[in-house]
Amino acid sequence: MRYILILLLVSLHVNAIQTSKNLFECSKIFQERKGELLVELERIDEQRQALESLKYATDNLIAKREALVQQREANVSKKLDEIKAREESIKKMLQADQKALNDMKNLKMDKTSQTFAKMKAGSAAQILENMKVEEASKIIMTLKPKTVSKILSKMDSQKASNITLQLTKTSK
Repeated sequence: MRYILILLLVSLHVNAIQTSKNLFECSKIFQERKGELLVELERIDEQRQALESLKYATDNLIAKREALVQQREANVSKKLDEIKAREESIKKMLQADQKALNDMKNLKMDKTSQTFAKMKAGSAAQILENMKVEEASKIIMTLKPKTVSKILSKMDSQKASNITLQLTKTSK
């Protein structure tokens, strides 16, 4: 029995040593794996820091670009406002010039009308016969009806008819 007991103790001791060896090997494997994991963790941390740096730089670049775009939009808006102001100024000048031109045309027409009104009917008729129908009708339109009738009666009937037709078209 002693022998069995000793054998059992020896067997337990051998098992304990074997278990101890296995535990030592597991510890060694865990230590190696722990080292590998620490290296991997350090590499991941470096990549994370690089990524954060890149994100920060990208965010700064985007902010600068947005500021530049906003500045350019403001410049474009300012230029557009200037162009609109110039356009309005040009329109006003154009209207003023058009009014002055119309005033000059009216003054010229008034002078021409006064000249024809002072002429003898025969002389006025001869001059108007040699003009284009449109121009002659514009002049006749500014004269008094009594003067117009005297002039038309002294004109060639065909020319007087054409001028009269033109007068009816422009008066509508």
